[in-house]
Amino acid sequence: MIQVLFWSRLRPDMDDAAEQEYQTRLGDMVKLAESHAGFISHKTYTAPDGERLTVVEFEDEAALNAWRDLPQHREAQHRGRQAFYDEYRTLVLKPLRGNTWKRPRGT
Repeated sequence: MIQVLFWSRLRPDMDDAAEQEYQTRLGDMVKLAESHAGFISHKTYTAPDGERLTVVEFEDEAALNAWRDLPQHREAQHRGRQAFYDEYRTLVLKPLRGNTWKRPRGT
């Protein structure tokens, strides 16, 4: 598994039209990612100060690279830098180890 951490802040001067365009493009990218071979999941968390963290998981590095190079994704990245993001950074990780625990139902 490969994980991508994507920290971002939206531009504070975005008007309603830009916000609507951002939400539409985001929805389009989520649908595209969910249909992409090797995509596992994504979740986004927003801090009180507006910083956001999106965690994306892919089966392997080949799936991530194919997503990275997808023309629609490249165009969305370009538009994001141009119109939506004040800043962002990414970090690509290969987990070293993991642990899962879940409370049994009814306990």
